[in-house]
Amino acid sequence: MNFMYDPIMRVLTVLEILQAREHVSGAELARRLEVNSRTVQRYIARLQDLCIPVESTRGVGGAYRLKPGFRLPPMMFTDEEAFALTLGLRALRHLGLAAFAPATEGAAAKLGRVLPESLCDSANAVEEVVAIEPGPWVISTSAESLIRVCTAIRTRHRVGFHYAAHDRTSSRREVEPYGIVHMDGRWYMVGLCLLREALRTFRLDRISQLELREETFDRPAGFDANAYLQRSMPFVEAGFAIEVWLDLSVDKVRSHFALHRVRVDAENGGTTLRCARQNLEPFAAMLLTLGCSITVRQPRELIETFNRLATRAAQAAASGQAFTAASGA
Repeated sequence: MNFMYDPIMRVLTVLEILQAREHVSGAELARRLEVNSRTVQRYIARLQDLCIPVESTRGVGGAYRLKPGFRLPPMMFTDEEAFALTLGLRALRHLGLAAFAPATEGAAAKLGRVLPESLCDSANAVEEVVAIEPGPWVISTSAESLIRVCTAIRTRHRVGFHYAAHDRTSSRREVEPYGIVHMDGRWYMVGLCLLREALRTFRLDRISQLELREETFDRPAGFDANAYLQRSMPFVEAGFAIEVWLDLSVDKVRSHFALHRVRVDAENGGTTLRCARQNLEPFAAMLLTLGCSITVRQPRELIETFNRLATRAAQAAASGQAFTAASGA
C-alpha cells in the first residue's frame, strides 16, 4: 500500500503544510497532493471537522491558513520517557511479531527526528548499551492474526478460524474472544468456544484462516484474561500430566519456576508440583538442578526419562574417569 495515496495521510499532509506556512493557496495544495481543488476542499473540511481551525479567503489569490496562534502541541518527553519509548520499541521486536519490525524501525526513526539532541543521546543509549535477546521459548506469531483478534475483542465480534492442536489434529472453531495475553514467549487468546460451549485458551501461532464474523456478543464485565490464564496455564499445554513431590519449601520451588506454568502446593514438609508438558526431558533436567529429593507420582514416562538421563550421566562420568586415568598414565 502506497501511503502517499491514502486520503488520511493526505489530510495529515495538508495539516503539516499549513503548520509550516503562513498561508498556502488551494492550487498549490492541489498540485503538491496531486488532486483537484474540490478534493482539497474536502480535506480542509475534514480538518475542520476535527476542530482544527483552518481559515480561508475567497477570490483570486485566496488561500488557507491556520488560525493565528494555533499550533498543535509538540511532543514533549522527559529523559526517562524517551528512554522508555526506545526500549519499548526494541522489546517489541522480541515478542514473536516479526511483521512489526519495519513499523518499529520507522517509529524509532521518527522519534529520533523529533527529539532534541539531549534526549536523542538517551534514546541512542538503548541501541548502544542495552542488549535484548529473544528467549528460547519465543514463538513467531502472525501480526495480522493478533490485530484481527484485538479488533474483534474491541468491537465485540466473533471470530472463526482453523486451529491446530498440540497433537496436530485440526478443527474449525468459532469463538467469542475476551482477551489476549502474551505469556512465556507465546500469544494466547482466551474466549468462549462455541464448539465446546466453555472458556478455552488458544495459541495464536496455531491459528490460521482467521476471520471476523458478523455476529456480536457481550463480553463478561470485568473479565481478566491474564488471571484466568495464570489459573489454567499449568494444564493448557496438553501432552503429559505431571505430578511430583519435591523436598523443598513452596517458596523455594516458586523461585525456580514461572508460576503460570506450574501449580504448587505445600505437602508433607515439601511441595507437590503439578503441570503439563509435551517434552519431558528438558523438564526432568530442570528438576535435577533443584538439588533435592524428587518423588515422581505421574506419569510413568517421566520415570523412564529420569532413567535415560541417569544412564547418560553414568556414561559421561565413566568416560571422564577413563580420560583422567589415561592422562595420568
